[in-house]
Amino acid sequence: MASKRTAVVTGGAGFLGSHLTDRLLKEGFKVIGIDNFITGSTANIEHLAGNDDYRFIKHDVSNFIYLPAEVHYVFHFASPASPIDYLEYPIPTLKVGAQGTQNGLGLAKANKATFLLASTSECYGDPLVHPQPESYWGNVNPIGPRGVYDEAKRFAEAMTMAYHRYHKVDTKIVRIFNTYGPRMRLRDGRVVPAFIGQALTDQPLTIFGDGSQTRSFCYVSDLIDGIFRLAMSDFHEPVNIGNPVEMTIKQFAEEIIRITGTSACIEYRSLPVDDPKVRQPDITRARKILNWEPKVSFEEGIKYAIDYFRDKLKAG
Repeated sequence: MASKRTAVVTGGAGFLGSHLTDRLLKEGFKVIGIDNFITGSTANIEHLAGNDDYRFIKHDVSNFIYLPAEVHYVFHFASPASPIDYLEYPIPTLKVGAQGTQNGLGLAKANKATFLLASTSECYGDPLVHPQPESYWGNVNPIGPRGVYDEAKRFAEAMTMAYHRYHKVDTKIVRIFNTYGPRMRLRDGRVVPAFIGQALTDQPLTIFGDGSQTRSFCYVSDLIDGIFRLAMSDFHEPVNIGNPVEMTIKQFAEEIIRITGTSACIEYRSLPVDDPKVRQPDITRARKILNWEPKVSFEEGIKYAIDYFRDKLKAG
């Protein structure tokens, strides 16, 4: 029997990195998770203790990555990913997008491995094209507070394509749109855990601006399926993975109030700088190249998420 392929997942103790790890193990990979726990959590990977196919290394991938083992895939998911995190850690966010990406690409190059970059819909900034196809170059403020994340990911994409073109590394780029599900941090500043946490504790749901800005929410299992399909494909340009069903933030708050049955009201606050007015993926490319589209409905997925956060709140 052939030996198992080995995948490295940077940011492996994070929300998405841990779910990706589970999928890779299920698909028969050995996985090496790397994380420095700036925003990751041991709770996300504690269920993997004792798994012979899993190994964890505490390390900041903005520093050189040395692994004696042969590696076949490198999934670069290390980065603060919510506004509350990258505003608190602006320089580590820039560094992991620059040096971290280069170190991951170097590891892939040395091993002749496939490299997959977790990029973001934030590359589109506050978009002037709607919905956003991969061909759209974006509308980003490089010196605004959100620029540390947006430009880190845009630079990471440029670096990834340079390694593909110059060093012939087998690279993939996924542009991830709003994703939610178990293992999100309750207070990570993103709208799904924020609204659910507020609803379950009967606090006002905080809307920034008038609530007319839109988002599209993808359940985590759908996202991970799209990422895995992309990793196994021979496609090298960016691919949007997200749910194209769009709703306003006000509609989303009203849905959370309805489903949780909370008596909480909605509270309005001023809009943060450079907050995108619209966000909706054009997933034509994912449908065509990966034969992928989301399967989990909003009603189904949000109930899973609410149950998870309810259990977390009960556990304290």
